[in-house]
Amino acid sequence: MLNIQVLNDKLEVEKGTKFETLAKKYQKYFKSPILLAKQNNRLIELSNTIQKEGEIIFYDISHMEGMRVYHRSVSFLMIKAIKEMLGKKASVVIEHSLHKSLYCEVRESNVTVNQKFLDELTEKMHKLVERDIPIQKYAFYREEAMQKVREFGMENKARLFRFRRASNINLYEMDGVYDYFYGYMVPSTGYLKKFQLMLYENGFLIRFPDRKNPDRILEFTDPEKISGVFMEQMKWCTLMGVNNVADLNEVITDGKFGDLVRINEALHEKKVAEIADKIYQKRDKVKIVLIAGPSSSGKTTFANRLCVQLRVLGIVPHAISLDDYFINREDVPLDEFGNKDFEDINTLDLKLFNDHITRMIAGETVEMPHYNFVTGKREYNGEYGTLEKGGIFVVEGIHGLNDLLTASIASENKFKIFISAMTQLNIDDHNRISTSDSRLIRRIVRDNQFRGRDATTTIAGWDYVTRGEEKNIFPYQENADAIFNSATIYELSVLKQYAEPLLFKIDQSQSEFVAAKRLIKFLDYFLGANGDAIPNNSIIKEFLGGSCFKV
Repeated sequence: MLNIQVLNDKLEVEKGTKFETLAKKYQKYFKSPILLAKQNNRLIELSNTIQKEGEIIFYDISHMEGMRVYHRSVSFLMIKAIKEMLGKKASVVIEHSLHKSLYCEVRESNVTVNQKFLDELTEKMHKLVERDIPIQKYAFYREEAMQKVREFGMENKARLFRFRRASNINLYEMDGVYDYFYGYMVPSTGYLKKFQLMLYENGFLIRFPDRKNPDRILEFTDPEKISGVFMEQMKWCTLMGVNNVADLNEVITDGKFGDLVRINEALHEKKVAEIADKIYQKRDKVKIVLIAGPSSSGKTTFANRLCVQLRVLGIVPHAISLDDYFINREDVPLDEFGNKDFEDINTLDLKLFNDHITRMIAGETVEMPHYNFVTGKREYNGEYGTLEKGGIFVVEGIHGLNDLLTASIASENKFKIFISAMTQLNIDDHNRISTSDSRLIRRIVRDNQFRGRDATTTIAGWDYVTRGEEKNIFPYQENADAIFNSATIYELSVLKQYAEPLLFKIDQSQSEFVAAKRLIKFLDYFLGANGDAIPNNSIIKEFLGGSCFKV
């Protein structure tokens, strides 16, 4: 017998008991079906058996780890249904996440994705759910795994397996269909009752339950501008001939990595110049450019590159730091956990900021504040600001797209830019790369390089960072006049060499181990590449070091 603890219960269970069996006894304490277990700081599928003593924690869809399992499992359900409808080699691609949904495209020339098709697909998926088909994991030798996925038309996975160092590869099986997934699955299709398919662009969205209200499908608000950026990035990937990690690895082995970097950076520069041109076309009206985006998007480098392009057009940019408009630290509002919320918009003296900008636009000169981060108070040191003819203010900060920040400034005087690293490169056709994970890897490297923080500290604070983004940034992204995608196709091949040693330092006893293990496995798909070809004005240099800008 094994001594374990679940919630506040201490009990004995027989060695070899399934986690799923134990989960059923505690289901009454959860709002939605339990999907995953954690023991000794390792995530464990419910289909596994209990082999060790220690506390067991169960996750349902309300926890991010549970939601990842649900997304992945419903994706497999959809793929199985597609292959039943169109044949075992039929191709469907999970392109990217959009407003917490997954955008998918069917890549069969004789198939039109319309409402009739989606209705049939939905019915097929629900029938598979009703059958409660087991989802089982099997280990194959690498060559066998490559042969198996080729049977189902998954050539991109077979090419990816060439670069795997492990001799064995785990494939999941659902009623005769085999596939490879990065992460864990539910035990059977009966767990997957809640989902909805919706026509979108050239394909369809898989919509999922609301984490806070799991009985309801999350409401979908169409982020048209963000969707347009993803579609543009898909074209960029095609232009560069790199749509997945296998393509990227082959570019590296073929000695063409430098060419890929140069093309990607040229596309970035072209986009920055296009945004500068839009501002120039409105130069008689626009007096302030507001740049906002989530953590590790490369806002500072982008702002500097934009300023260079504006100067080329004869516009003189003046940078203003929102940090200097912080209220005194003692007055910072508290969040729901009773901690000072330094990312709340009310940490800024909005009245003073609006007064200063309005007066300077009108031609007045004002004394500029300076925030002392040591004392936590705003100071005045005799520095003055004004806006001369042909000038424009450039303001970078997380609240740039929120109209509360510039409530007293006329809309025609503002140009808003949203920047984020919206990764389009995927591991393969069915395993996408999370934009949040990409930004986290950037931040781990930067924090260690320039702020003396280890990966444990960065990961520990990431939930706080992302909560702030959900509250303060993403709700306003569609307010932008222009959107810049700062992701590069090549970056993870370079960043992995900096990030992996930091992640391997995290011990299993630390709570951050689960995230570190996920990131290590994720980075293992990539071949490492030398970053010498990356120019010193690249956004990636903001994280690696060696930027020509003060970042």
